[in-house]
Amino acid sequence: MSSPTELNHWNAALRDQSPLEIIRWAVARADGRTIVSTNFRPYEAAILHAATTVQPAIPVLWVDHGYNRPATYRHAEALRARLGLNLQPFLPRLTPAHRDTIHGPIPTTADEAGLKKFSALMKLEPFQRGMRELAPTVWLTALRQVQNPNRAGFDIV
Repeated sequence: MSSPTELNHWNAALRDQSPLEIIRWAVARADGRTIVSTNFRPYEAAILHAATTVQPAIPVLWVDHGYNRPATYRHAEALRARLGLNLQPFLPRLTPAHRDTIHGPIPTTADEAGLKKFSALMKLEPFQRGMRELAPTVWLTALRQVQNPNRAGFDIV
């Protein structure tokens, strides 16, 4: 774990580097234990391409919660083939059909508590399990500062 001073140093040093150079820097410090995560949404192909350029067999953690649209699955398969992805899918402990039968349909944004429960069960639990099992030293992800206020303060490292 790095100290705030070290993080500030590395963020300043990497600020003007290209994404590929940043990924090379991170992979070099990971002792072979780098992963990249994806949800196969827009912009994800860029980080997957960059990560596999630096480390071709990098494990790709994907939480497949079972609610993706057919286009997402087709896109995932196309990227898997094109980039030779070492896809490591992690699925929820309940199938979508089982969850829907017990808890009803996916909650809307009007049901904040229900949406949090859905996310914890179908997204966070498999993600946390994937992180434990893959045990990365470095985690590459395409989180963007503009996605929400919590991410606005994120830096490179």
